[in-house]
Amino acid sequence: MQAEERQRRILARARADGRVDVVDIAAELGVAPETVRRDLRLLDDHGLVRRTHGGAFPVESAGFETGLAFRSASMVPEKRRIAKAAADRLADAETVFVDEGFTPQLVAEALPTTHPLTVVTASLPTAAALSGTPSVTVLLLGGRVRGRTLATVDHWAIRMLSEMVIDLAYIGSNGISREHGLTTPDPVVGAVKAQAVGASRRKIFVGVHTKFGVASFNRFAAISDLEAIITDSGLPAAEGHRYAALGPKVVRT
Repeated sequence: MQAEERQRRILARARADGRVDVVDIAAELGVAPETVRRDLRLLDDHGLVRRTHGGAFPVESAGFETGLAFRSASMVPEKRRIAKAAADRLADAETVFVDEGFTPQLVAEALPTTHPLTVVTASLPTAAALSGTPSVTVLLLGGRVRGRTLATVDHWAIRMLSEMVIDLAYIGSNGISREHGLTTPDPVVGAVKAQAVGASRRKIFVGVHTKFGVASFNRFAAISDLEAIITDSGLPAAEGHRYAALGPKVVRT
C-alpha cells in the first residue's frame, strides 16, 4: 500500500470513528505502529488530525465537520464538568447567549433557575431543553436550520442578534488557537457567532482540550475577546498559562 493511500485510510477512519488508535490501525493496515505514527505526524503537519498519546483526533475543516450525534457521545464527562464550571460563572447576568453545539447545550441545562433569565440561542435542542423551565424565557433565533448541528444561521439570525445587547455569551468553536483565535469550518456559522460575540458584554469559551491548537477555516473571535476559557484537565497547565497571558482566565476542570 502506497503512503498516500494509507494516510487517506487513516484519515477516513479518524473521521468515521472520531479518533484513531495507532496499534489498531497498524494491525488493520498490516504495517508497523511506527509507520502509522509517521503518517499521523504528516497528517498533523497538514492540519488534518491532532495527535494525542496513542493516536489522533480528526480536525474539523471546511471539508469535514462532526455532527451533533457524534458530539453528544464524545467526552461527555469532561463536557459536563466544563458546563458546570461555566454555569457557575453566570454571576448577575440576566440575558445569556448560548451557542450551538453539545457543550453549550449542557451549559444551558446547568444554569441556575432561581431567578428569571432570558436565554438567546440558535440551537433547537437547547431551546427545547429550556422551554419547560418557568423561570427561563427562551428566544430562538430565526433562520435556515443546519441539519448537521440543528442550529439556525444566515441573515435572519444575524439581524435578530444585531438588535440585542446581551450580558453574557457562552461560545463554542471547532478550534481555538493562540495564533488564530476561535474558528469554525462554515462561514455562515462563523457570522452568527461573530455577531453574538459583538452583542455580548462578557464572553466565555467552553470546549474540550482536543480543540486547542486547532485552526479551522473561518475566524470569528480573538482570544483577547474572552473573559474566560473553560476546558478540561487534558489541556496542559503550561499551555493554559499561555492562553491566560492573552487576557482570559483559564479554568481546567
